Amino acid sequence: MPIYEYELCQGECKACGGKFSLRRPLTAAPLTRCPACKKPVRKIISTFSSPMKLKPLSVSDAKKAGFTVLKRSGKGEYERQ
Repeated sequence: MPIYEYELCQGECKACGGKFSLRRPLTAAPLTRCPACKKPVRKIISTFSSPMKLKPLSVSDAKKAGFTVLKRSGKGEYERQ
């Protein structure tokens, strides 16, 4: 279920603080009122998680992380670096 964020259209509320988030199924009807104070709300655009683009690991980074680094020395043969 996605998490939706809402804010009050007008005013403030001690119960919800003016902003709140809810887990709701995609099939649920749009929320128009705050469940706590019953004032009108609107859905706000929130951030989302996306994979970061990382640089490839260097040999020294791999060794520091505890990986064994191998180098091809011949056909089907590898040796430690």
